[in-house]
Amino acid sequence: MHIEFEAQRKFGDIAGSTMSYLDVGSGPVIVLGHSYLWAADMWAPQIRELSRRYRVIVPELWGHGQSGALPAGTLTLSDIARHHLELLDTLGIEKFVLVGLSVGGMWAVELALLRPSRVVGLVLMGTFVGSEPAPSQARYLSMLDTVAFEQAVSDTLISAMLPLFFSNATLGHRPELIEGFRSRLRDADRENLLVSIVPLGRMIFQRRDALADLSQLSMPALVITGQEDRSRPPAEAREMAILLRCPCVEMMGVGHISSLEAPDEVIEHLRAFFAVVC
Repeated sequence: MHIEFEAQRKFGDIAGSTMSYLDVGSGPVIVLGHSYLWAADMWAPQIRELSRRYRVIVPELWGHGQSGALPAGTLTLSDIARHHLELLDTLGIEKFVLVGLSVGGMWAVELALLRPSRVVGLVLMGTFVGSEPAPSQARYLSMLDTVAFEQAVSDTLISAMLPLFFSNATLGHRPELIEGFRSRLRDADRENLLVSIVPLGRMIFQRRDALADLSQLSMPALVITGQEDRSRPPAEAREMAILLRCPCVEMMGVGHISSLEAPDEVIEHLRAFFAVVC
């Protein structure tokens, strides 16, 4: 984590475990949900800029960053959404904008469905709330089975995962980003993999189909996708935008982790959206 944010790191007792989160800045509340296998630092460029005008809350998923283990009885992304709602209730936050990338967008939609009156805006980035297509589901579950069997994330598996997270340009020209991701997975704690990371992954890739539920949501929304996102192809983003009746922004030359691959472009899109809804 960038050291400038460590003073704003806090911990909450949520669902029988400990949730780590950043709480930076003041003003209207923006909640940022990060991707699977990442942590709050995935949003570092956005935190730095947006916290000048907004209060930015960045929870870390169970087993990610400095959060504790996946709580017993956690079975669905709706459960994960309730955990984040519990954190916001603990902080006394009534109204907020949700911005979620990948699984962050999946639980954000579940939270918006649970408490639509509290969500003043919804931004979905590199995510899809329909059920996982059969080919990718089989591939991802096989990867998780391998991690569970080996009790580690091998270099071979990491190499297979890299194109799922990054564009060709990032893979070729951002070695610091690639090596940081490699190190994060290579050094992953064995117990944490088995207790939190693998079960959470299975939960994500065996999620319910919430696509039709998007039409129930009436808050302002925005969908953002990377043109080279192999994990969540742009066609999925366009489908969600139609159901949400909102714009869909497609960023050229960008993969799955757009917050780090195209940080300035993401910041500008978010600023423009927040200026309308906050």
